[in-house]
Amino acid sequence: MIAGSTLGLFVALPLASRVLGRLGPRGTLAAGMIAYLGGLFLAAVSRTAWMFALGQFSAGLASGLLAVFGVSSAIRHLDDRLRIRVVAASSAMWILPALIGPAATLGLEHLVGWRWTLVLPVPFVLFGRLLVVRATRGDPPSAEAPRPLLRTLSVPLGAACVVFSAGRWPLALAGAAITVAGMIAILPEGTARLRPGIPAALGAMVLFAIGYFGADSLITVLLTTGFQVSLGQAAIVLSAAPLGWALTSLVATKFASPRFPVIGLSLTALGTAAVAFGGSFPVALVAWTLAGIGVGLAYPGLYIRATTADSNGFPAAELATAVITAECVGQLLGRAVGGALSSSGTGLFASYLLFAAALAAAAVAAR
Repeated sequence: MIAGSTLGLFVALPLASRVLGRLGPRGTLAAGMIAYLGGLFLAAVSRTAWMFALGQFSAGLASGLLAVFGVSSAIRHLDDRLRIRVVAASSAMWILPALIGPAATLGLEHLVGWRWTLVLPVPFVLFGRLLVVRATRGDPPSAEAPRPLLRTLSVPLGAACVVFSAGRWPLALAGAAITVAGMIAILPEGTARLRPGIPAALGAMVLFAIGYFGADSLITVLLTTGFQVSLGQAAIVLSAAPLGWALTSLVATKFASPRFPVIGLSLTALGTAAVAFGGSFPVALVAWTLAGIGVGLAYPGLYIRATTADSNGFPAAELATAVITAECVGQLLGRAVGGALSSSGTGLFASYLLFAAALAAAAVAAR
């Protein structure tokens, strides 16, 4: 039932550009907030698992609409220098929630119950969205032509197959294939061939997400099952990469270089391969920290390359949808393929070799 938010996000991606073109920025923001607040309220008052899942689905749908709205607005209104700082800051902002979020959420759940815990963030969200409304006042509706709807709807269809595969790896792989077909329909033409420019940057984003998030999804199992380390030590390793990512991205924006995406993705590929063959807690900690540092170097520059309009004339809403789709589908594929390999008897180490290869291919595509 928790997967409802994931499915809602993937349903929103094919529809977001149409909603943005029909309602305009402020109308899209209003629709997204209504869906978000309605989903939270429904989940908070739910008496059955299906009602909770429907609330999560609505909140996930809203997150997809608001993400496309936010990224497309940034593409239209912010120059590259400011956007790369925004991307770095958005990475760094996860440091505090990652450190205190789980403990704070658990404490609130014991103090006021899980239902109130779900709705407590609402005032902060409303205040932030009010600032966004003021910033986007006067923006006209978009006249950009969206991608064909039927082909793009295969993205949520394939995602549903992956989410509900429940360990049946043939169904998960079939869902992954359907998702890829829909992703190709959403992404700009030439992405699958890594055509230089925005298509190659988006292809690198997909490969990066497959490799990094796939490895991240299995690292606790690798450490506790493969290396026999404690859960506490595994938690330390697990948090090392995002901390390295966040802190390095802040530093990297001050010394921005066009070589950072290639260098960073190469470091992440090296760290991902090393963590699988280290065999001990200290080696895994160093290797996974190195992987996070590599992401911090690569991600801001790669994101800017993938969302900067060039002579190909890709519109803002299409670029926003494309970059979010590339990253989300890459995450889904990495987790699906990694889970299929690890559950089919091929083993965790084979999965990590695949993840490292995907990251190395991302480094090549980033050139």
